[in-house]
Amino acid sequence: MRRKIPPTQALVCFESAARHESFTKAAEELALTQSAVCRQIANLESFLDIQLFRRTRRGVRLTEAGETYSRRIANRLDAVERDTLSVMGNHGTATLELALVPTFGTQWLLPRLNRYLVRHPHVTINMTNRTRPFLFADTEFDAAIYFGDGEWSGTEVHFLMNESPVPVCSPALLGEQVELTAEQISRLPLLQQSTRPYAWRQWFAAAGLRVEHDLNGTRLELFSMLAQAAMHGLGVALIPPFLIRDELASGRLAVASPHSFDSSNAYYLVIPERKAESATLQGFRDWVIGEAQAYGQAVGTVS
Repeated sequence: MRRKIPPTQALVCFESAARHESFTKAAEELALTQSAVCRQIANLESFLDIQLFRRTRRGVRLTEAGETYSRRIANRLDAVERDTLSVMGNHGTATLELALVPTFGTQWLLPRLNRYLVRHPHVTINMTNRTRPFLFADTEFDAAIYFGDGEWSGTEVHFLMNESPVPVCSPALLGEQVELTAEQISRLPLLQQSTRPYAWRQWFAAAGLRVEHDLNGTRLELFSMLAQAAMHGLGVALIPPFLIRDELASGRLAVASPHSFDSSNAYYLVIPERKAESATLQGFRDWVIGEAQAYGQAVGTVS
């Protein structure tokens, strides 16, 4: 069945004219005459049987339908352009679209990624930050690395590593003390992470302490944000040491207590079942699992 799609040139002209709210500026941008742009817009309106622009004495203005359609078309054209550039720039190569939690990606995956790329020079990996699960069917992602309980419908889930956060803070908060007790920490401002809302409650419980205000405090989404807030003296944050190695080594952050706890969640590689047979994904899966196992053996976190 023939698709109900208007001509691409008409959509390009409409997107440009809608963005500028000017047929003249659209013509200049597209190297067309103004009359050519007007004809394309008129043809599109005829195809849709909807008025997209209101003609006024001062030029043209989008109708309500035109505003809605322009937002949708702009996103679609952007996606087509990205896909086109990807194909043009990847002759003979495979592309892996990876969604991942950002701080893990920058602090753990990226420092190791060149080892994979040297062994697989035909593969290009694009990475996008995602902090929560999503429907693979609604995206272009081939795989994801996320922190959670390992339950993700319609996917293959592969364990990578556990997370062992410890309280860290600015050395100024420690003063002359080497470390703080759980009770002392409870009296300091607690920095909360929105994706791990009960982390402090679990930490205090593991230390044998019940703290009424353990859910209170400034709430931030990323470990990198927590680290910055802690460095600036805003409070104590629970962060896995492997994500803040440079900050700890440089003395910008200090471990307030070596005590940690066993979380029920962990880092996982997730691959949708419909793509599980991809040779590229299988190669990346084997590599990242191997890297995680080697890292775990080195620091004693994975058996």
